[in-house]
Amino acid sequence: MRHLLTHTAGLNYGFEEKPDGAYHRLKVSDGLDDIGITLEENLRRIAAAPLLFEPGTAWNYSVATDVLGAVVAKAGGASLPEVVRRNITHPLQMNDTTFIAKNPSRLAVPYGDGNPRPVRMTEPFALTFIGGQIVYSPRRATDATAFPSGGAGMVGTINDYFRFLEVLRKGGAPILKPETARLITDNAIGDIPVTAAGDGWGWSLDLSVLKNPTAAQTPQSVGSWQWGGAYGHSYFVDPQRKLTVICLTNTTVAGMVGEFPTAIVNTVSGKNQSIPENP
Repeated sequence: MRHLLTHTAGLNYGFEEKPDGAYHRLKVSDGLDDIGITLEENLRRIAAAPLLFEPGTAWNYSVATDVLGAVVAKAGGASLPEVVRRNITHPLQMNDTTFIAKNPSRLAVPYGDGNPRPVRMTEPFALTFIGGQIVYSPRRATDATAFPSGGAGMVGTINDYFRFLEVLRKGGAPILKPETARLITDNAIGDIPVTAAGDGWGWSLDLSVLKNPTAAQTPQSVGSWQWGGAYGHSYFVDPQRKLTVICLTNTTVAGMVGEFPTAIVNTVSGKNQSIPENP
């Protein structure tokens, strides 16, 4: 469980490997596409792929969160959407955060990076990223037959997500004990490099945690934590400054990594850098 939570389990994402990689051969879903399989079938395909490394020895962002979703459902005795609703979204009144959009007309129109400007996503939509391809299915947000992806399957609003992050920043109540919340916001992997975050960052049981601002070249405080999402959002929390910042865009991956989210962090945290006009 700890290996899955810290992304040190040796699993992978299909978009991180070459076209002839095991996840492609086995047709493992990244949770962003809509290929008409069940969660159980996707778990079977994941289990058939070789591990990238001995668990606990390295870090690699992966479908581990989808595997954890299945574990949560099993432990909760219900579907993943029901367990999440019961334990998180309902107690926190996150009424707009679900696995299937309640009102599709409220969904933002998704765009992908393009040259010279972003392009509107088709169905499906493939985007080159870190040497591979992310395949999106925008209709997945309204497809009740799509399996619930723990890593990429939910939709929501900025107000809901702000409420969730503030609960974590303030200690976890009413959904977590303080000691559990600390596990989510403290580095849990020692000095194992978090390649997707860069120098100076560690990883908790959920997200990247800042260990060394100088090495990371960021104005954020030690202990800040952050991450983003493949449809174009990013967030960071600086507990020392009592600061929670979320930026939801409808453009991937520019809203998640790169010049735009870096400029948001630098500007809000006080570093003198302007936000680009055309991220």
